[in-house]
Amino acid sequence: MATNLQFHSGSRQLDGILLLPENARLLYVLAHGAGAGMRHPFLESVARGLAERGIGTFRYQFPYMQAREKRPDPPDVAMAAVRAAVAKAAEVTPGLPIIAGGKSFGGRMTSNAAAKEALPGVKGLVFLGFPLHAPGKPGDSRAAHLAQVTVPMLFLQGTRDTLAQLDLITAVCARLPLATLHVVDGADHSFKVLQRSGRGEKEVMEEMLGEIDRWSAEL
Repeated sequence: MATNLQFHSGSRQLDGILLLPENARLLYVLAHGAGAGMRHPFLESVARGLAERGIGTFRYQFPYMQAREKRPDPPDVAMAAVRAAVAKAAEVTPGLPIIAGGKSFGGRMTSNAAAKEALPGVKGLVFLGFPLHAPGKPGDSRAAHLAQVTVPMLFLQGTRDTLAQLDLITAVCARLPLATLHVVDGADHSFKVLQRSGRGEKEVMEEMLGEIDRWSAEL
């Protein structure tokens, strides 16, 4: 059963949702993407699917999303929210191992926070579509900070992701000793696949959740 929680990041009060199965072996502090909040159907599906695998989730809002603003927070504000969410997660699930990360913007802000200073108690990072560059502007400058991350990282990336050209994200991960790249064939940045692929959203989600399950079991 999901539990609604609130926590503070600086002077801001933020909302979160804890979904913790009875047999939880791990908790994933899961940040949302730039354009949608913690209740987006994609994140709902991730949370439910991981719960079935014994992995709890703590989803939360960034301050701009909490305030119903469209422009994402500056990095320092977003990173402070990541740290506050991790601290809240540890508080409400004492002793449970923690991983962190999230969808697109949320994952990148988590890695930036971890690169600046290790996130207490976090054993690994999981990125659901790392936004390596803007659409149509390939580059890898957004990945420079990843070399300072000191915990294992799992990158789930679609082959049609316009925010992470496949050859570039492959090269980035190859340079990082702690990185594991799992490529989702035919998926775009939202992990949607073309109808002609013969697969649907359910099959793609099962693939992603299975990979998170396998990878996290080895931490």
